Amino acid sequence: MTKPRIGFIGIGIMGEAMTRRLLDKGYQVTVWNLEPERLETVVPHGARPAASPAEVATASDVVMLCVLHMAAVERCVFAGDGVAAGGSSTKLVIDLSTADPEGTRQAAGKLKALTGAGWVDAPVSGGPQLARTGGMTVMAGGSDDDFAAAQPLLADMAGNVTLMGPVGAGQTTKIINQAIVGTGYVVMAEALMLAEAAGIDAARLPQCLAGGHADSSLLQRLYPQMQARAFEPPASYARQLLKDLKAVKAFSRELGLDLKVIEEAVHRYADYVALGHEMSDSAAVVKLYEHEAAARGGG
Repeated sequence: MTKPRIGFIGIGIMGEAMTRRLLDKGYQVTVWNLEPERLETVVPHGARPAASPAEVATASDVVMLCVLHMAAVERCVFAGDGVAAGGSSTKLVIDLSTADPEGTRQAAGKLKALTGAGWVDAPVSGGPQLARTGGMTVMAGGSDDDFAAAQPLLADMAGNVTLMGPVGAGQTTKIINQAIVGTGYVVMAEALMLAEAAGIDAARLPQCLAGGHADSSLLQRLYPQMQARAFEPPASYARQLLKDLKAVKAFSRELGLDLKVIEEAVHRYADYVALGHEMSDSAAVVKLYEHEAAARGGG
């Protein structure tokens, strides 16, 4: 069976890893990024550079996006040089970005009216290492037919792909995922500070708690990174997680909820980013606690 031609827009940390995974699996991949220098991370491995999202669409059966937010999605799809201007070659857009559920529904409807292309919102979780090896998680939203078209491609990129409902359901699920992740990062930082201040062997905590109720992938994968202060190169950016947590807060308030743990996580990441750590690894939020501890000691 002939593989579909893939377009990939957004060659950031995750986009690079996913593009290289697609190339490894034998797909033809045409790429575009707002900062063209990022294309040098994938073009030497076989990706084909394009001058615009429209050019990507013209060369592709399926266009995938992994960009910063809903405004970037709309720019890449509907600007004068966007995907929608690329003609009818593209039959399906798969948006891997973390975006807005209602904005996603509106964009999907608009694209369908303009070009007839389908839309699957498919935000991801797992980080660049799992994206590179095809082990990440995808939470999807779309029609049954569009998801059926997307599923073989997503299965080559992820170990867990779940359709959560119609268009927008994937983004809603990602909001819940980010609520768990963002608050979990803060809890891991506070657990580490507790362990180190108490004088126990902080490095052995994941081993000790494995299998109990406190066990999780955050404890087994994120906590050791924090404990080792292994933050370079960044696997994700603090500014991005802050953006996601603010979206969780706004979404919860739209639903009439007052979720105080999420509110506190927003404050923690806002304080961390305010110290100049926008482009630091999200896991390095433990530095906020070190900064505050040092300030108290200095007082």
